[in-house]
Amino acid sequence: MNKTIVIANQKGGVGKTTSAINLAACMGVLEKKVLLIDADPQANSTSGVGFDPRDVKNGLYECLVDDINPNDVIVKTKSPNLDLLPANIDLVGAELELINQPNREYIIKKMIDKIKGQYDYIFIDCAPSLGIVTTNALTAADSIIIPIQCEYFALEGLGKLLNTIKIVQSRLNKELDIEGLLLTMYDTRLRLSNQVVEEVKTHFQEMVFDTIIQRNVRLSEAPSFGETIIMHDASSKGAINYLNLAKEILEKNNQKSLERI
Repeated sequence: MNKTIVIANQKGGVGKTTSAINLAACMGVLEKKVLLIDADPQANSTSGVGFDPRDVKNGLYECLVDDINPNDVIVKTKSPNLDLLPANIDLVGAELELINQPNREYIIKKMIDKIKGQYDYIFIDCAPSLGIVTTNALTAADSIIIPIQCEYFALEGLGKLLNTIKIVQSRLNKELDIEGLLLTMYDTRLRLSNQVVEEVKTHFQEMVFDTIIQRNVRLSEAPSFGETIIMHDASSKGAINYLNLAKEILEKNNQKSLERI
């Protein structure tokens, strides 16, 4: 099975990059061949798996604008079965560079078509925006995971994102599906967190993943070491949460039934 999943939410600080990095790493640990594409100019996915974005000579920007073969850009990470297509700050310019390109919404799709057969799963970490690069990612994807933090403004802007997904489905990518809504930054001590979980599950029911990502110190500190949570502390709550999420996605895609921890 080859599947491309975009992780997106135009609201910042919802655990999007953390989820992209660690879900991809956990899929690798479960013996899937995985590619993580960093489609955010902040390049946090790139640094989060141990690469300095300042040292990235060729990345997603060059693939999109200069039509460089992605195979010449992809690098192996320290995490098992996980490759990275990195980014750097140059990606900011892609929004302007792509504006006058013919079929500009399909450029990432064309790029992924060259490499899709090499991977079981491709995850795309998007910037907190709904610009051309994010639209490209949605057009290229089979499905989308939407991280939602367990905070007061959790549902703020979600309607706008769901509307954008409907537009992409109707005009650019009829096959785009919602893989699921992922509740993140859950704090068991806070009544508010429980209220948000209840509200999201009431509104969206089956669309919400069973797995909830809890607040975890080890999860927060792992990127400063350039490590995924599974490499940093495999026994931590964060590692267990993302491993369970990976198993849930595999089950959802009828690949295997795995016992969750």
